[in-house]
Amino acid sequence: TEQAVAVAGGIIGGILLLVLIGITAYLLWKKFCHLLSYEKLTSPVKTTDANAIFQDQSASEIQLKSTSRSRSVPFIVPPTLHGRDWINLTNEEQVQEDSDPYMIPQSGPRSSFHSLAGAYVVGTINPDLYKFPEDKSETDFPEGNIGRLWFSIEYEQESERLLVSLIKVRKLQPPADSCSPFVKIYLLPDERSYLQSKTKRKTLNPQFDEDFVFQVSSKMLLQRTLKFLVYHVDKQKKHHLLGQVIFPLKNETLTDDNKLVIWRDLEKENLEPPSEYGDIQFSLSYNDYLGRLTVVVLRARGLKLQEESHAVSVYVKVSLMNHNKFIKSKKTAAVLGSPNPVYNETFSFKADQTELDTASLSLSVLQSIKGEKTHLLGRVVVGPFMYSRGKELEHWNEMISKPKELVKRWHALCYSM
Repeated sequence: TEQAVAVAGGIIGGILLLVLIGITAYLLWKKFCHLLSYEKLTSPVKTTDANAIFQDQSASEIQLKSTSRSRSVPFIVPPTLHGRDWINLTNEEQVQEDSDPYMIPQSGPRSSFHSLAGAYVVGTINPDLYKFPEDKSETDFPEGNIGRLWFSIEYEQESERLLVSLIKVRKLQPPADSCSPFVKIYLLPDERSYLQSKTKRKTLNPQFDEDFVFQVSSKMLLQRTLKFLVYHVDKQKKHHLLGQVIFPLKNETLTDDNKLVIWRDLEKENLEPPSEYGDIQFSLSYNDYLGRLTVVVLRARGLKLQEESHAVSVYVKVSLMNHNKFIKSKKTAAVLGSPNPVYNETFSFKADQTELDTASLSLSVLQSIKGEKTHLLGRVVVGPFMYSRGKELEHWNEMISKPKELVKRWHALCYSM
């Protein structure tokens, strides 16, 4: 009996060993097969129409896409390949639905190239890139505007002729209901001769399209200034000045092939007679953020020149003072032989806001002749109460109360050293 038990135990032990070896071999085989296997599609898409790709999405595709959207790339079927079968799409090529923020499928033909932001299709034109800036010169009129004038200029070097084309005037403000305007054109400093346009009947927006010629040498051209006077003729044939435009030529590049078209707003002429020593017009502006005081010297009139000739040059010296102590000065370019010079030059000075109560500006009009000393024609000082009174004090205070805005005024010159 003992021998039978030993035999039975050996048989059971052998069977258990074989089972253990079989299980171990099976697990190793499964692992080996798993390494060689590849992931198959859970739900392949089968369609014969390219547009159906955007419409027939199964629930499994939607769920798969929601987990991998951050890595997915929009798949677009090129128009040239519409109608072909698309069977073997990988997981990363699942087509996105309309709710996908990266791409909105459209019905109808679609380009094969689209940006993720839905920009313009390659091969099309974005019209916004080719829009020209809107011309607001005939629509954007500031408050208090009395009219606007358009003209063009060019210069013929060989014949030394300045060609001026008077184009049009818009938004005139006549004293009466009807308006019959015309324009006189001067080439300063010569104020005795002028050229005149035709009169346009009963219109506030006359169209002239007239050409005028001034003979002037190239050496003197940049010293000259165009002056346009716009008049209205009433029923009694009386002329009423509506406004003027002053245009210096010194800052322009005038050639045969460079025709400049320009517009300027009309200004009211100073109808008051000049003061004893003449008047000067300039603008003041203060930028409190930058601590910068700006002076624009515009023009002078009625100057009492010591000698009226083309050899006489007149310029303006602008000086910044503080507690009557000289800080800095700047000069305009000289204008030859004119009692009514036009400058239109801008100067800037550094001035802290705390210094405005003790600072002042002195503008001196000076005449120089070759070989002689410089002669003072007149002077004006603008500043706070400790330095100025009247219009000069008002101009300074208005500049401070309107920061960053140009405040323009005329001032009478006085003769004091």
